Amino acid sequence: MRELAWDGYVNAKDLGGLPTALSPSGVTAFGRVARGPRRERLTALGWQQARDWGLRAIVDLRCAHEVGPREGDPQLAPASIADITVADAPTEDQSDEEFRRLCFPILDSPEYWAHNWRLQPHLVRGALEAVAAAGPGVLVHCSAGRDRTGMISALLLGNAGVAPDAVAQDYAHSVRAMAGAANHAPTVDRQSRWTADETDAWLADKLPIVRETAASAPQIMTDLGVDEETRERLRGLLVV
Repeated sequence: MRELAWDGYVNAKDLGGLPTALSPSGVTAFGRVARGPRRERLTALGWQQARDWGLRAIVDLRCAHEVGPREGDPQLAPASIADITVADAPTEDQSDEEFRRLCFPILDSPEYWAHNWRLQPHLVRGALEAVAAAGPGVLVHCSAGRDRTGMISALLLGNAGVAPDAVAQDYAHSVRAMAGAANHAPTVDRQSRWTADETDAWLADKLPIVRETAASAPQIMTDLGVDEETRERLRGLLVV
């Protein structure tokens, strides 16, 4: 039930069904928050399937220069998706020299997350605030639906009390889904050439970072300056 079969759209998942002690049901709620890659991949049928899921809003974590159709994308009339609210909430300022120096070599790894929220906390906070403002039925996405989306998802899930191991498994699923696939990101993506064995070896080394992010989500949100009202609204998206 967590994997979303929206036509043309790989690596899409519902953030429901993950274990949390904060919910009477014992799991996060379905049909409220989804994660995925660039929305331009969706076909007309895919958009309809997303609406059937309950899609009302999108929070786009990409930089402005990444947004828009690319070669091979479905051709859709703008009016066909005009009913979906899109909030542009980039988590990165890629023009920042220190960010480029520290993060560009590792943008396809959770190693860069801590640099991102240290150097540009206002942008990561803004993305979380955009998700809170969007309300239920929101899709959070970047280019691959793996790195920036993985960071925001880990914070959302950690804030909702999801077990760190489950958050790490959610991240690993997205990495495996995109390994060997081009994602149209503007920076180098080593994972687009990886085999399954290379992916598994890399995950064994990097998943501790994801677990620590989920476990430390409350402190990270404090460091980012996310207020308690926003945290409660984010928690309420996943814990009903």
